Amino acid sequence: MKSTRPSPLVMLNRITLAFGGPPLLADVDLQVERGERICLIGRNGTGKSTLLRLVHGELRPDGGTITRASGLRTALLPQEVPLDMEGSVYDVVASGQGLYASLLQEYHHILLASRRHPKETDSARLEQVRRTLEAGDAWERHQQVQEVISRMDLDEAADSGTLSAGLKRRVYLARALANEPDILLLDEPTNHLDLDAILWMEQFLLRSVRTMLFVTHDRVFLDRLATRIVELDRGMLTSFPGRYEDYLARKQALLEVEARRNAAVDKQLKREEEWLRQGIKARRTRNEGRVRALMELRAEVARRRSLSGSVHLAEHELERSGKRVIEVRGVSFGYGGAPVVRDVSTTILRGDKVGIIGPNGCGKTTLLRILLGDLEPEAGRVKHGENLEVAYFDQLRAQLDPDKTVQQNVAGDGDKVIVGGKVRHVIGYLQDFLFTPEQARAPITRLSGGERNRLLLAKLFTRPANLLVLDEPTNDLDIETLELLEAMLVEFPGTVLIVSHDRAFLNHVVTSVLAFEGGGRVTEVVGGYDDWLRQRPKDAAASGPEKAKHAKPRPRKEAPRKLTFKEQRELELLPDRIEGLEAEKRDLFAAMAEPELYRSAGADVTRLQSRLHALEEEIDAAMARWEELEEVNLQSAK
Repeated sequence: MKSTRPSPLVMLNRITLAFGGPPLLADVDLQVERGERICLIGRNGTGKSTLLRLVHGELRPDGGTITRASGLRTALLPQEVPLDMEGSVYDVVASGQGLYASLLQEYHHILLASRRHPKETDSARLEQVRRTLEAGDAWERHQQVQEVISRMDLDEAADSGTLSAGLKRRVYLARALANEPDILLLDEPTNHLDLDAILWMEQFLLRSVRTMLFVTHDRVFLDRLATRIVELDRGMLTSFPGRYEDYLARKQALLEVEARRNAAVDKQLKREEEWLRQGIKARRTRNEGRVRALMELRAEVARRRSLSGSVHLAEHELERSGKRVIEVRGVSFGYGGAPVVRDVSTTILRGDKVGIIGPNGCGKTTLLRILLGDLEPEAGRVKHGENLEVAYFDQLRAQLDPDKTVQQNVAGDGDKVIVGGKVRHVIGYLQDFLFTPEQARAPITRLSGGERNRLLLAKLFTRPANLLVLDEPTNDLDIETLELLEAMLVEFPGTVLIVSHDRAFLNHVVTSVLAFEGGGRVTEVVGGYDDWLRQRPKDAAASGPEKAKHAKPRPRKEAPRKLTFKEQRELELLPDRIEGLEAEKRDLFAAMAEPELYRSAGADVTRLQSRLHALEEEIDAAMARWEELEEVNLQSAK
């Protein structure tokens, strides 16, 4: 009897790929089932984008096979969306329609012209193009393009070249979706997007896209979308079901197992090498098997690829600044009569970590320049404390010279840097930031976006400072480097100003937020991003991008009351129910951790993932209900 379970949309079997060095992919397996949203994570430069291109069909592997479902359609949103777009939004979205792209664009241009100047319409050509599209069964493509543009709230007639970076990324996403792909491939889709655009993309993808394989460094975005995490590490793929926190716990456990195994192999190899050195008796015929085993041990150790290391971020502070670092009173500034900041007052003290948030183009960098004294306000005053020394991380990486090598960008023409009061060789220092000696001597034009950000961090931390200014530091950084940067900033004894759209980064680092609320109005809130959501003005929250599911208001407190008998019984039973749900969740994780599951039980994968998400929702609801009843119970006991 034939199996009725659905086959995977795409299956990679023992794939190997290298570009002259250690393999990016070493004998890896991966399959994507319909309905999965897989997040691919790993260090910068490990090959995540390459893997997406393999699935998309742009690259061929050196070895192994890629099996695709019949008629499979994939669409790739690249990491770097072209900023020099030309033509209308419709033109760009339709440009992905292959042979029919130019006909669709021409049809749309004639339609637009007919609306503006009805008497000058080339009706004959319009009819000819329409018939050609119908004859080629391409009329539906025109309807698909228009439907996607409408669903994504885009203006089909808008000039794409004048759009913001966030809207350009949205247009390219529409271009990908217009082909109705079976698998949508997204490479760092939130890069350079503001919070509004990121939240819109989250909601749209959850609502409209069924199957995805995506790369992201945004941990909140990852947790809200991913049904499975796949890590690319040292050429190998490992699957982790569950959320990012679950991945971290299981990853640490795997690394500990690997370390113990490597230690055991090294100990055995040392013992066998000592035996071999005893002399000719070791090579007698009866010991040939032992010698062969030793050779295999040597080969295993030689094949072992060590962890690529961790970024070592070491900052050093100059003389302490004064207690008051920056004092702002009634500052206003605008361009062409339009206010950018209006009547802003704040005091930044030594040790404060201040996050600056708001939509792209609202004036965050302008506010930074005013705070640093680079821009004179039109009204109000800015006063700096004593002994202020600033190190600035700029989002455009303007401090990097493309005509110089990695080493020269950090140390100039010398070979030494001073870090933390100690003299270090620049090559060794750059290795702390995961740059090999070969990369250190190469021009920076060979570096990826994430590697350039790491280089800028390396340059930044050679400068003694008591005020760090970071303008979009998280773009292109891998998650591990992000978390190390977070830890360093939390421990930094000086003051930090951060412009960022990374919600987890803001929550983990900043002690207060300056938020642009529109019309030049800037509000100050103690805490991180989530605290701002809870405390932001009601009118801003109502008009902003946050939907109820992202910023649920707390239930309005009524007069103290006692629990009913039914509620009291519910409260007593809830802990056992939550414990049972958690136990089922742990069992699911254990089942989904088995590699064999993804090779032989495609239908079960989807079912288990659906149950996992349902469990998480049940646990959240039960916890919320337990907190609500417990609060009422406590209030009534007072």
